[in-house]
Amino acid sequence: MNSRAASFDDLDRKIVTALMANARTSFAEIGAAVGLSSTAVKRRVDRLRETGVITGFTATVRPSALGWRTEAYVEVYCEGAAPPRRLAEVVRNHPEIAAAMTVTGGADALLHVRARDVEHFEEVLERIRAEPFIRKTISVMVLSHLLPESPEAGATQAAPESASGKPFFTQ
Repeated sequence: MNSRAASFDDLDRKIVTALMANARTSFAEIGAAVGLSSTAVKRRVDRLRETGVITGFTATVRPSALGWRTEAYVEVYCEGAAPPRRLAEVVRNHPEIAAAMTVTGGADALLHVRARDVEHFEEVLERIRAEPFIRKTISVMVLSHLLPESPEAGATQAAPESASGKPFFTQ
């Protein structure tokens, strides 16, 4: 990310909004909607990427199509003060963790976990709890998404597999 301050005007906001709605929208289509040429839109998108406003482009996929059929949020409570850097190291070792953040309140962190099924989720939870500084966890299973179009309802990666090509933790 470029350290210089980026100007962000109403046209940039409209371009970003269009790309968030559909990242495959052509620069010509966006330009027609916001009153710019496709070349001007491309220059603005390039600048927005360079300055870190746009961080990437992804596809949103129905999680069950990728093998993720179970979803939960896990509150993590640590012994003492676990630094966010240490928590980040731990969550990177669990491919089932779709998102992780430190939070205010009683918990130290909140994890968004996707798993193939309840048994797989239980195994993931056991691995998380095995970390020496984890005191306890509280889990909440997701039953349905009330906003199915939201990014949280989609998956960004397929269910993990072992080195042999078989899904983790299958018997």
